[in-house]
Amino acid sequence: MATTQLKEEEIRESLKRCSEQTIEAAIAFHKTREPDLVPTIVLGIIERFIEPDVRPVIREGDDSTRLLEDLGIDSLLMVEIVILIEETLDIQIENEELRSLRSMGDIKAYLDAKIKGLPLPSSRNVLSFEQLAAVMPHQPPFLFLHEARINGLSAEGTYRISGDEAFLEGHFKDRPVFPASLMLEALGQLAVLFLLKGKNEAFADEPRPESIFFVSCDGVRCHKTCAPGDILQLSVNLKKVHAPIAQFEGTILSDGVKVAKAEEISLTFETNSAAAEA
Repeated sequence: MATTQLKEEEIRESLKRCSEQTIEAAIAFHKTREPDLVPTIVLGIIERFIEPDVRPVIREGDDSTRLLEDLGIDSLLMVEIVILIEETLDIQIENEELRSLRSMGDIKAYLDAKIKGLPLPSSRNVLSFEQLAAVMPHQPPFLFLHEARINGLSAEGTYRISGDEAFLEGHFKDRPVFPASLMLEALGQLAVLFLLKGKNEAFADEPRPESIFFVSCDGVRCHKTCAPGDILQLSVNLKKVHAPIAQFEGTILSDGVKVAKAEEISLTFETNSAAAEA
């Protein structure tokens, strides 16, 4: 009994800046290990760290709420959040496991699997490089995705800059820097993958791979350069579809730091049924 009381006091002290609801859920979790309590705990911990003007987003949002873009959680802030979550839930989170966590839904699914001892979501439904090459119209050496997955109305992928890319020999002399234009190309390729593999009611029929082409890209801003050894963490979110145009928003991170953003990437496509009618 004394041990239980001591643990409750420790929880109250570590979560003293969180809501009472969060604290009570954490105490109950310590006693029962009930996974259904985890979302309340995690939401409360995250709310503690984000800016006051962003807190309504987490309260009113859903699983699609994005950590960086919607809540302003960068890599350093994420470390603080993870430390408190580890301490509260008595679990250990590896840095490599954090790479695929981009949204509130990702965090909830990850922690639920971690607590239940199930396979981690990041290891499921991931298309390997070989699988991507089998479905994409883009092919090596002009395929800038090493792995990717579709998640609802978004797609996520990674590309590791190896340093062996031929264009780095001249970009730039004695200082290889991955071209910003190819970062946007990688985002466009991820959007193409969504058109080919994503399931959405906006598509009456499947787009033909050979018919998907770039139209425009607006609101582009680059925040930092990337070099060999860096891993580009790519994400695109479907904004709207009005055939034959699909529009996406895209973001690139590296080690949790924003690298580039495109407010609107537009692709044109033709469906199989439209091609048959023509």
